[in-house]
Order: sequence, then C-alpha cells, then structure tokens
Amino acid sequence: MPDTLSGGLFGIYVHWPFCKSKCPYCDFNSHVTDRIDHDAWAQAYIEEINHIGSMTEGRTVTSVFFGGGTPSLMKPSTVEKILDHIVKTWRIKNDIEITLEANPTSIEAQKFKEFKAAGINRVSVGVQSLRDDDLKFLGREHSAHEAITAIKIANDVFDRVSFDLIYARPKQTIDAWREELSEAIILAKGHLSLYQLTIEQGTPFFAQHKRGDFRIPEADQAGVFYEVTQEILSAAGLPAYEISNHAAEGQESAHNLTYWRYGDYAGIGPGAHGRLSLNGVKYATRTHRAPDVWLEKCAAGGHGYHSFEEVSTEERFTEMMMMGLRLRNGVAFEAIHNETGQDWRMLLRQDKIQHLVDEGLLEITRSHIKPTLAGMQRLNGVLSYLL
Repeated sequence: MPDTLSGGLFGIYVHWPFCKSKCPYCDFNSHVTDRIDHDAWAQAYIEEINHIGSMTEGRTVTSVFFGGGTPSLMKPSTVEKILDHIVKTWRIKNDIEITLEANPTSIEAQKFKEFKAAGINRVSVGVQSLRDDDLKFLGREHSAHEAITAIKIANDVFDRVSFDLIYARPKQTIDAWREELSEAIILAKGHLSLYQLTIEQGTPFFAQHKRGDFRIPEADQAGVFYEVTQEILSAAGLPAYEISNHAAEGQESAHNLTYWRYGDYAGIGPGAHGRLSLNGVKYATRTHRAPDVWLEKCAAGGHGYHSFEEVSTEERFTEMMMMGLRLRNGVAFEAIHNETGQDWRMLLRQDKIQHLVDEGLLEITRSHIKPTLAGMQRLNGVLSYLL
C-alpha cells in the first residue's frame, strides 16, 4: 500500500439517506420513504457542491464516495448529474476512484451498467452474511443466493468491487466463520470489509441485547474471531491494511484512506460530516441531519451546513492518531509535523510509547508509529492509554 502523506488528499462524500428498510444494528443517518423527488435532490446536491466549491477553488478531487443509506436506490441520472458538477467545480485526479455503496436487493445488471456509464468505477456491496438465518437476524431483505448473485453481477460490470460481512454473530462458531470466509474469498475481487457485530446505542439491537434476547461473543471469543480472520485473509493474499479492511495490493479504498490519513474531505448531503483546511485552519463541517429540512435549506439558501467549527491543534493530533493507528502502516512522523507543526516526540509520552512497544502493541520505525496486529485488535485500549 503506497504511503503518501495527507496533504494532497481531497475526497468528496455524498450522502444518500434513503433505504428500503432500516436494519436493527444500523445507527447511520438512514430513513425509509416511498416518495422521493429525484430532480429536487439532484439540484440540492449541486447547490451544496457550489457552496463548498467556492471555498476550495483549485483543489484536486482524489476520490468520490456515494454512501448512505442505500445509494444504489438513486437514479443513475442523479449520480451522473452530481459527478458532472463535481468535474465542473474542481480539478479531477486522472485515476480518480468513484465508489457507490449498494445493497443486493437493489442490484440489477442493467442499472449497474448505467451507474458505470454515469462515472462509477467501484462498488461496495452490503452483503453482511452468506447465511440465510443470519441475514434474517440482521434484518436484511436479501437471501444468501441473492447476495452471491449480486456480487457476481458487480464483478462482471466493474473492475473494482468490495463487499461487507459481519462476524461474531450470535451462536456463530469459529468453524462456521472459517467456512463462510472461504466462500467469500472465492467471490472476492480484491477487497473485503469484515466487521465484528457491535451493539450501538439507539438501535433496536441495543434494546434487544439489553433485554437478553440474544448474546454476542465475549471479548476473548471475539478476539479469536479476529485472529482467525487475519490468518485466513492473509493466506489468501488479502491482508488487513486497516482494522476491518482487507485488500490485495493496489486494491485499497482510496477514499477511506483519505479519512484514515487525515486528509481533507467535503461532506455533501443530509447529516454528512467533513474536514476542510481553509486558509491554514482545519474545520469540522456537518450538514443538517433531517433529509426534508436539509432539502429545504438547500433550496432556500444554497446549502444545509451548520456553522463550521475550528479544530484545535491538540484536537487535530488526537483525531489524526485515532484514525491513523487504524492502519497497518500507521502514522508518519512527517505527517504529524505537517499537521501540528510539532515533533511527535513532544506530543506523546515516551514512557507510554515504550510500554506499548514492550507489550507488542506498537512498532516505532525511523519514519512511522505503527500498530502491530495485536495492537490493531486492541486499538481502543491502546488509544485510551496513549492519548
């Protein structure tokens, strides 16, 4: 994985907030509706792009990501309008990565061909499981057969494809996960995102789990799931380049690397967050979360942004470490200096660094601070101790 610094990275995240149904584990800004004025939404995105574009003239867009929600429910013509306007607003990297998230229930070969014609060159499919019983538990509307069909369609249409799976599910065994991973590897086209099931507050799963309706593996057992995942994917030529993401060389997600390397990105659409460097100051940006209100604000005032918030040097360093230590390559000392103006050794207690090195959780090279695989598995504890 090339290890460039964050200075030249500028991604565009476009949030589509609508889904056919809400999954019980999901805490994203997603909503179910059966009435969408696609023309009005396309115009609102264009208005917000104009607003951010006026502040970031001369920047080169290195990636675009359509997330959600379920962006594959968008009309390909809406995607095309947004991408055409991005091209008019900024310079575009020659080999730009343009990703669209898709659910198996909304994947059709013809529609995918239309998305490709609109400018999409990478898709990420939200499969979550290759087992029907677990898909039902996770609230997914597709079957395992439909998921496999959707992956095959995506592989036929696009050169770059990723799909997600959730593991450490209730009653799941290590042997069952090994078998499922083996099936996934056969389908994979260079990238897999593999997430442990987590129970997020405010979701239906949170209340059900608290009631005792189901149990997920304890920390030690979850750790075994993680270690088995690393073992199998590394042997298959898909090592972890980030805690939950595995890729063959050259297939890493350029857009997500922008987040993890603490590059700039503009968040477009309801509830989208961003980080923008303007006149030497880093700002945190966010838009209004409610889709209808965001749409009205764009129509009335050209954007749905709340006031930008300045991110202090101390906060920037903390964010940079929290994001960068998710990566197997870690954080470059030069990048820390570029972001904060300070030497990394002045920002981190060296006795704590040495303790984590001695425990086999961190590595210090001539140019980087990196997590070991054991450190990636225990990153929350590492960060809590370090920061």
